[in-house]
Amino acid sequence: AMPNRTGVVLDPACLAHEMGRRSPETPKRLQVLLEMLDGPDCRAMGLVPLDGRKPRNDEILAVHTEGHLRRLAGTQGRTVALDMETTAGPRSYGAAMAAAGCVLAAVEAVAAGEVTNAFAMTRPPGHHAQPDRASGFCLLNNVAIGARFACRQAGLQRVAIVDFDLHHGGGLQQVFYDDPAVMVISTHQSTGWPGTGMADEIGRGAASGTNLNLPLAPGHGDAEYAAIYGGLVARVLEAWKPQMILVAAGFDIFVGDVLGSMDVTAEGFAQIAGHLRRVADDVCGGKLVMALEGGYSVAGLRDGVMACLAAMSAKKGLPRIEGPLSDLFLGDAAKSLMLVKKHFKAA
Repeated sequence: AMPNRTGVVLDPACLAHEMGRRSPETPKRLQVLLEMLDGPDCRAMGLVPLDGRKPRNDEILAVHTEGHLRRLAGTQGRTVALDMETTAGPRSYGAAMAAAGCVLAAVEAVAAGEVTNAFAMTRPPGHHAQPDRASGFCLLNNVAIGARFACRQAGLQRVAIVDFDLHHGGGLQQVFYDDPAVMVISTHQSTGWPGTGMADEIGRGAASGTNLNLPLAPGHGDAEYAAIYGGLVARVLEAWKPQMILVAAGFDIFVGDVLGSMDVTAEGFAQIAGHLRRVADDVCGGKLVMALEGGYSVAGLRDGVMACLAAMSAKKGLPRIEGPLSDLFLGDAAKSLMLVKKHFKAA
């Protein structure tokens, strides 16, 4: 077998997005990752640097409306409030385009087999962005753009998106709610912003059963996340057999994050990534693309991303969790499990 190769893409243009002093979504989030990549631990992993690229308009318009793209382009050189917590600074449009381009470059490299898996270190984040508007720090929906590219340009019939950010990725859910080719699975804190992502939102029409929400009460940590990702999420992915797995990787579930009340440590991120890596190896030749979403503790972001890179570049993923799902932690996810069993031959 080919040795595992993990690609990393970080476009410095993503540093140019500024939302103002009061926002926790600052360029420091990427600066710390740049420094980390240059450190001895990352160097020892043998990561493969990938170049970002400019997205084409049709690649963006596969997800977003022309009006939204025009509005964003019109913010160049100015500071414009797009919603209550989302601002475009003078160079934010270029940063948003670069972020989408990083995810496209990662998907392309993984689809072509140049690397086994890849991590796109992007900001602004993307998973809240709706087809026609910015939302919740997000200007363009980077992961959605990557998934549509995988279906249309890379010719994949089935793509899965897994979102472990603290917040529900309402934009991702909206974009693919009617699309049977893309499964969206999200764990998120059930209290707080944006208030969407209920367990009974399962997709529509031909896509019924391809949208899985696992809303969780605050206070979940490494053990619960490992059981959810190694158990329930793994079984659903194994049953559905995507040809590529994209991950909306939000590190705001970290124990010290200012925006959240989850208790995940670096070890928990290693387990989430290790289980997703194993499933990707089993069902789609290792094709796994992670893209950065939230994460507002700079230490948590650095340690979490490092843990994911270690899991992605390791010789193999974590062993499959065997036994009936009902024996694993399901807590708040029990209702979701019932829906999974009904819509889906997974468990």
